[in-house]
Amino acid sequence: MTLQQLKYILKIVEYRSITQAARNIFITQPALSNSVKELEAELGIEIFMRNAKGITLTADGEEFLSYARQVVEQSDLLEQRYTNKKPSRQICSFSTQHYAFAVNAFVNLVRKTNADEYEFTLRETRTYEIIEDVRNLKSETGILYLNHFNRNVMQKLFKENHLAFHALFTASPHVFISRDNPLAAKQSVSLHDLEDFPFLCFEQGDFNSFYFSEEILSTVSRRKVIHVSDRGTLFNLLIGLDGYTICTGVITSDLNGTQIVSVPLETEGDESIEVGYILNERTEPTKYARLFIQELEQLAGSGGQLPPQPTSR
Repeated sequence: MTLQQLKYILKIVEYRSITQAARNIFITQPALSNSVKELEAELGIEIFMRNAKGITLTADGEEFLSYARQVVEQSDLLEQRYTNKKPSRQICSFSTQHYAFAVNAFVNLVRKTNADEYEFTLRETRTYEIIEDVRNLKSETGILYLNHFNRNVMQKLFKENHLAFHALFTASPHVFISRDNPLAAKQSVSLHDLEDFPFLCFEQGDFNSFYFSEEILSTVSRRKVIHVSDRGTLFNLLIGLDGYTICTGVITSDLNGTQIVSVPLETEGDESIEVGYILNERTEPTKYARLFIQELEQLAGSGGQLPPQPTSR
């Protein structure tokens, strides 16, 4: 086993294709395939499953990847320390539901990055895809929420996919509405107050499920519903159509402007929203994943509560 072979594995995972990885590192596809096969034979494991759609990591491959990343990272640090070698290009990916606080944490991470080159990805995406991204190591961290309605289903999925949920903060339900909405001046609103207004929610694609909804109270019947795929469109419709969405109630004017306000939502029983992040239990977070988590935890505040002027959705 060589350091070069470990770097090959990381490149294949990055591009999710032996052909694309070979093209990027300027070797032939057969040579790269043979290198992987030799490594698998030496270790007595299968790192990748190969099929018509491409390649995916096996369970053994996921575990091997976590060690390979650590070895390559440490090797890079040694070279930088003793040879003044230019730092390698830093690559990291995160997936999240549509939370502005996650964007804030990402911004803080990038600002603090000392690397001369990097290629980071922040994916605001669907709930099922967040789980899949972290399971397949496409993303190192996924951000989503649990509540009394979806908790059992989500925790079952976490267990089946070797994922661990770590709580960041707990919030009470609010609605986002336009500052010009007739309800904006109220101290709180009820579902009855909202009946005549369009309900805006994030669509979940082929894996649509009440349990995957980004908004709590997803089973409530509503006369007007609009599904959207991104936060910018949702905010535009909140303003243009006097719509509303259900959220944690935390917003920042730095990212979202001053046209959107949050108002507490009156609910029956325990409708708290526990926002947290998931990690793949079979790997260790890389340096930048750990820094991202630190930024998330800092924004969440001490004791899992958001600070007085928080920055999240």
